[in-house]
Amino acid sequence: MKVSIITPSYNSEKYIAETIQSALDQTYQEWEMIIVDDVSTDNSLQIIEKYAKKDRRIKLIRLKQNMGPASARNRAIEEAKGRYIAFLDSDDTWFPQKLKKQLAFMKKYNLVLTYSAYETMDETSKYINTRNIQEVITYKDMLKSNHIGNLTGIYDRNYFAKVYMKNHGHEDYILWLELLKQLESTKGLSEPLAKYRIVEKSISSNKSQVLSWQWYIYRNIEKLSFFQSTYYMIWYIYYAIKKRR
Repeated sequence: MKVSIITPSYNSEKYIAETIQSALDQTYQEWEMIIVDDVSTDNSLQIIEKYAKKDRRIKLIRLKQNMGPASARNRAIEEAKGRYIAFLDSDDTWFPQKLKKQLAFMKKYNLVLTYSAYETMDETSKYINTRNIQEVITYKDMLKSNHIGNLTGIYDRNYFAKVYMKNHGHEDYILWLELLKQLESTKGLSEPLAKYRIVEKSISSNKSQVLSWQWYIYRNIEKLSFFQSTYYMIWYIYYAIKKRR
């Protein structure tokens, strides 16, 4: 059962080698890694090309104009040949047993969507904390908080077909909401299986921007009422504070 690893890349020379190596180090070896370069201006292309020449499972796609992470991921999903779609951004990493343990978990519980706990690290790869998970979640749980770290999520396209990301902030969160709408619930592994890098100057670190995106999702994508949106926003802020303790 092949896994398609979806990796957008933009000016990622600082971390991309570590990201690719974490895929190569997987104990589960039936995968392809589709890296979509979003018109980088640094040396990340040369690094990716070096790895692609060594391992045919690593495939590089170059966009002709800068499109943003959602479009880059969607281009990779278009090319994906695997039954399972997994996401690994160009500054994050996986633990070696990530795919093996997660696929076994999916098989054991007959799951078509799953996720795991993960660790966070700073720009120097120093450990910050562990993001634990709610082990069973529903669509309504997901409205309260993004319980699925994108670098841990895997979905089965035999069940969902290929599902693409919307070109809007929190695009990964919107995707998981869309999938969870089709399920009563799903389960995650409480064991950390990946490392998420917190980059202070990233767009997602802008708290006011994040809240603006969240409100837009509630009102315009999920079509919730003002009262419902306010209710879930309070929960979202509560969980955001809790995650950072």
